[in-house]
Amino acid sequence: MPNCAFLAIAEVQQGEAMTAKNALYAQSGGVTPVINVTAAAVIEEARRHPDAIARVLAARNGILGVLRESLYDTSGLSEDDLKRMRQTPGGVFGSCRFKLGRFSEHKAQYERLIEVFQAHDIGYFFYNGGGDSADTALKVSALGEKMGYPITCIAVPKTIDNDLPITDNSPGFASAAKYVAVSTLEASLDVQAMADTSTKVFIFEVMGRHAGWLAASAGVVQREPDDPPHVILMPERRFDENAFLRKVKQVVDRVGYCTVVASEGVKDADGQFLSEQPMLDAFGHPQLGGVAPVLAQLVREKLGLKNHWAVADYLQRSARHIASQVDVDQAEAVGRAAVRMALEGKNALMPVIRRLSDAPYRWEIGEGMLADIANVEQMMPDDFIAEDGMGITEKARRYFLPLLAGEAYPQYRQGLPLYLRLDCPLVQRFLPEYEQE
Repeated sequence: MPNCAFLAIAEVQQGEAMTAKNALYAQSGGVTPVINVTAAAVIEEARRHPDAIARVLAARNGILGVLRESLYDTSGLSEDDLKRMRQTPGGVFGSCRFKLGRFSEHKAQYERLIEVFQAHDIGYFFYNGGGDSADTALKVSALGEKMGYPITCIAVPKTIDNDLPITDNSPGFASAAKYVAVSTLEASLDVQAMADTSTKVFIFEVMGRHAGWLAASAGVVQREPDDPPHVILMPERRFDENAFLRKVKQVVDRVGYCTVVASEGVKDADGQFLSEQPMLDAFGHPQLGGVAPVLAQLVREKLGLKNHWAVADYLQRSARHIASQVDVDQAEAVGRAAVRMALEGKNALMPVIRRLSDAPYRWEIGEGMLADIANVEQMMPDDFIAEDGMGITEKARRYFLPLLAGEAYPQYRQGLPLYLRLDCPLVQRFLPEYEQE
């Protein structure tokens, strides 16, 4: 369908009575334990407004699915399907790491989006992702003004990194943090039991390229000064090799063993990632991984201590079996709020979480402008980090603990979680195959 048709069609539609439009939902970036809770919430909330939203389509593999005109029709999903979707980790519709280029340099991408929106009568677009995804949503939200096609675009927050600004926390983070905290506690009990004749140091690497929220969350299991984790390394503080080795040795001498939790993005005094490898991801960020073996080698060579290390990797962001109930509730709330915002005629916004109090923990949903969120990373506050840079403060504990509260176990069958296997048809394609730049 040629692009010249859209302005004329848009002008005709402006003079017609409002009719229900289709909504398009897509998942983006690294998935979380609860992103599918948000997906189900968007679908259910949209179904409550058939006068405004005719049906909900879902892009296969994020914004790439939109460009490729690869769209699921969610109309056939039953209430039981949506219930099971809420209990399923990963991204049931598929995600991607793909960032739209600048409009001035990649106009063809935007023309293709308009073609797909037009072909499938899309009036609402919900993009469920983090900071880079908010940038994509912001660009899409401007299409009506730039290209004459009316589209309402709402970004829906998720990221286990917890580095989105404006919002108190990001859906997905609390469940990942709970996994990290519980794993730290359980592994430490193992090390403690074996330390007399075996492993003295355990190093646990978790995600966090620039912000140390996940690593810091492990600190909630420390109730007494000598409890694990004994050392927490975060990107917000430069790594001091001598100070690190000195503290590890002191802890082993005093307690008998030492548990270290480290963010993948720990940097040295020169600002270089300890684990940086000569590769970039799809967003142009350094591909990280492997800070734990670097630290393990230091402990072995400089202190002569036997150690083990582990990398949580995908485990921390897919552990739906140990999800936080608070996280599930908030993932649901942002999905429903996104639909309501769109139906109120709002655009270029993201529903955000506002904390009202720590104890009792109370929160509400507010609004954040995408222009203030896109491509902005929220670091750990200075007053959350211990004076030596290798632990957390009581203020941080008060922040983290309420987010981990409550259990939201999935349904089990024969001892295994009963997760959804998506059986959703793709809608008919009307456009030529997309030629990716």
